Amino acid sequence: MRVRVGIVGAGPAGLLLSHLLHLAGIESVVLERQSREYCEDRVRAGVIEQGARDVLIESGLGERLKREGLFHGGVALRFAGQSRRIDFVALTGGKGVTVYGQQEVVKDMIAARLAAGGHVEFDVPDVSVHGIETTQPKVRYTDNAGHAQELVCDFVAGCDGYHGICRPSIPPEVLTAYERQYHFGWLGILAQARPVSDELIYVNHPRGFALLSMRSMSIGRIYLQCKPDEDPEEWSDDRFWDELDRRLEGVDVVKPERGRSLRPKDVTQMRSWVSEPMQYGRLFLAGDATHIVPPTGAKGMNLAIADVSVLSRAIAAFYENGSTELLDRYSEICLRRVWKAERFSWWMTTMLHQFDDKSPFEQRLQLAELDYVTSSRAGSESLAENYVGLPFE
Repeated sequence: MRVRVGIVGAGPAGLLLSHLLHLAGIESVVLERQSREYCEDRVRAGVIEQGARDVLIESGLGERLKREGLFHGGVALRFAGQSRRIDFVALTGGKGVTVYGQQEVVKDMIAARLAAGGHVEFDVPDVSVHGIETTQPKVRYTDNAGHAQELVCDFVAGCDGYHGICRPSIPPEVLTAYERQYHFGWLGILAQARPVSDELIYVNHPRGFALLSMRSMSIGRIYLQCKPDEDPEEWSDDRFWDELDRRLEGVDVVKPERGRSLRPKDVTQMRSWVSEPMQYGRLFLAGDATHIVPPTGAKGMNLAIADVSVLSRAIAAFYENGSTELLDRYSEICLRRVWKAERFSWWMTTMLHQFDDKSPFEQRLQLAELDYVTSSRAGSESLAENYVGLPFE
């Protein structure tokens, strides 16, 4: 089969790229190793930057987002027995973020692609890419009927995550990886519990970090800093809520409602990782296939959206006038934003979590940093500007 763009991965990056290309009149095929149900049910990030929200709405994917998404005009940072709010709207000229689960974004994207007759295949486990250094790369796979298929493409987009097959298809000597491992994780619960606040709350406590987030005004998504190898099955609901109460001690806050778990608890691993470049020949990587951020800064899905916004424009320019300027600069353009998001996520992580190897001096510096950020307009403005999202290029 001849197709202009072969896309591996039906997460936010791959689906949005296919949708944006469709709007530009460019045909694509999306291949996903997991089932549609798995993709639509996978609980991931839930904070959407202003720029990412604008992309979704302007491309026709935002009707349910506008109805059900929760606009947040700020966040609270709680430390040393006090709570201080960062006012995004006042500090950024009216911008904020929207809480809307990544799985809901994926549902909207899949529905839009299928409604438009888009070619999206799920349960395709044996995808491979070939000839990416040529002008006609190929994607081979076995379809749901068991038949061997081959896509002959102009371009291949690797949107298949860290464990995908696209990045390993690039010669290893071409790639350089940068990584920072954190020796803790996030134990998360999705609970039928009304949030204690209508905005996110970040907690720095001697017992460990906590984040009080939500998916709606009746469903809470809450995280506790934990050991990276923590077994979530050892945590009953009561044990989880008891520990959250301890980490909120000393702060004037309404006690969290203890709702039942809506799904098994999970542990999110914390790491910063970037693989450069994001392109090789006719293969272009996007999203978690080429960079991962710790979730403290709420940047993962937003970076994926930013990547494919650039890539879709670059591919469209190629078909409109034969220009390869944007394609050639894809890595350069995206990595500028990626590294700024990595910096912000690293900074938020180091400012809010407890580290076993931190000296008492460093712990005091951490509290001084929180005090400065929340009491200085310049400090608050920097956090707000990065949190709501730097401009898309």
